[in-house]
Amino acid sequence: MRIPSSRRDIKKLKTIMVRGDVDVWAMDEVHFQQHGSRLRMWVPPEDNDPVLLHHPTRKGVGYFGAVRLNDGAFVYAREPERFNALTTLEFFKVLLGKAHEARRKAVVILDNARYHHARLHKEWRDDHVDRITFEYLPPYSPDLNPSERVWKLTRRMCLHNRYMPRLEDVIDAVEEQFLAWKDPNEELRRLCAIY
Repeated sequence: MRIPSSRRDIKKLKTIMVRGDVDVWAMDEVHFQQHGSRLRMWVPPEDNDPVLLHHPTRKGVGYFGAVRLNDGAFVYAREPERFNALTTLEFFKVLLGKAHEARRKAVVILDNARYHHARLHKEWRDDHVDRITFEYLPPYSPDLNPSERVWKLTRRMCLHNRYMPRLEDVIDAVEEQFLAWKDPNEELRRLCAIY
């Protein structure tokens, strides 16, 4: 019987995790919007659900982020414009620097976005294959990337039930939490555990 691809990928990640000479990173990108976060409230059952209107704006900020699954350390970089191959390469270099600090090889788990495996940085990836490698998840499988849980937790802790009149307020709230996760921590390690 053939194992579905998601099970095979999880099994492969578990095999990589038990190696002592490798740091496994889960990388992804996210956008945080200035308005439009979820609100939690109690409404009496006899009342209709209220309609909450949000300010009609599309202001937002994007972040690259990666969590080291071995110990929960978090690395991020703000990307206010757009994600592309050049900005991805810059973040790859940040991860390579973290791997160099730890004196371990880095294995990066990431989705199949085109700019993650662009030809623009193929030569760079090939030149550094002995220090950093990339494991691409199958298409349409965000549940396999543990960093998705970090974005959900960040939204819940920093943005839900809060009014942010300026985009800078969103940036301050999110980056304050990211800085708290910068060092190895048990919260993210447990949140992103794959076994």
